[in-house]
Amino acid sequence: MTRIDFHSNIDDRIAYACRLARKAHAAANRIILLTGDDAQRDALDQALWSFSAPDFLPHVTSDDPLAAQTPIVLAPHDAGDFPHHQLLINLSSHAAAQFARFERVIEIVGRADGDVASGRERWTFYKDRGYLLKHHVIEGA
Repeated sequence: MTRIDFHSNIDDRIAYACRLARKAHAAANRIILLTGDDAQRDALDQALWSFSAPDFLPHVTSDDPLAAQTPIVLAPHDAGDFPHHQLLINLSSHAAAQFARFERVIEIVGRADGDVASGRERWTFYKDRGYLLKHHVIEGA
């Protein structure tokens, strides 16, 4: 069964996603970063190139021909299929339609009222389907 963790109280969701991706990539995970819209995807793409000078985080968008060979893939929340199913980091306000195909899902929930409300909706969505959920309140992130 898919392991699902919620990380909440996040100030900068893009920077936090970059840190998670760096840690997961260092552990040889293949990662899908699910974004809510094009602007968020573009901001995440830019941040992955610039957030840490010594780290190289190879990434492409899900429509890139090299997506299946690239360890980090940025995908829209309504993507049809994903090239890997190890770790999904969700920045969108929706649960991924194919979340159950992943070994692990990390839901990033910001502090804004809209983020908190959509995070609660996703929590209920997973809980109603019988998933065991873990919640991590992140201080100073």
